[in-house]
Amino acid sequence: MKKSIFILLALCLWVSIPMNTYAMHIAEGAISLNWCVFYFVLSAPFIFISIRELRKCIKKNSEIKMLLALMAAYIFMMSAMKLPSVTGSSSHPTGTGLGSIVFGPLVVVILSVIVLLFQALLLAHGGLTTLGANVLSMGIIGPFIAYGIYRLVKNKNKSVAVFLACALGNLSTYIVTSIQLALAYPDSVGGVIASAIKFMGIFALTQVPLAIVEGIISVILYDFITKHCINELNELEEALL
Repeated sequence: MKKSIFILLALCLWVSIPMNTYAMHIAEGAISLNWCVFYFVLSAPFIFISIRELRKCIKKNSEIKMLLALMAAYIFMMSAMKLPSVTGSSSHPTGTGLGSIVFGPLVVVILSVIVLLFQALLLAHGGLTTLGANVLSMGIIGPFIAYGIYRLVKNKNKSVAVFLACALGNLSTYIVTSIQLALAYPDSVGGVIASAIKFMGIFALTQVPLAIVEGIISVILYDFITKHCINELNELEEALL
């Protein structure tokens, strides 16, 4: 019964994905080759460690495969949704905060790589040359910040901890992306800092409400997971301690 519920939910998430998306993953050709190589090199160790961590999780408990599939579908769906921003670009949720709470931030790295690859190849959302940059912001820094916030707050109120972790993890992803774009396109007067502030300001109008919505949805889904996968969650939490 539990597996059937997860299959149905994953299917619902999959069919609900909007196919015309132009959200703010850094697009193909948006940054120079030097920056692309730099971010690939920076992300590569995390990806390698993430693959090892994922193998250990599955080896320890093969029953979590369905939960992994659900989380990958959730990240795919959330990060493919868009809300138009003021510049003709758009903002979107990430979904990686909840993944880092359930599996830890290291496992989320490889899930994010898979999601970003599918989106780049199938939806023209992001790019292959900019994959390293997008993985760094959405798959590494965002999840690690979300997990850190969750660990700090969870003993006080778990629902509040999930909300804050997912909302602030989302915002941190966009702060990093803004810095990445600012490094590639520094302001002619104020340099990188002025450019970063401009990018953050552009996306703040749409990203702040989206982060709040993502936090609320994540709390609801986390409550669902805790009701149906309590044994798996307990094992994962023990492994992360």
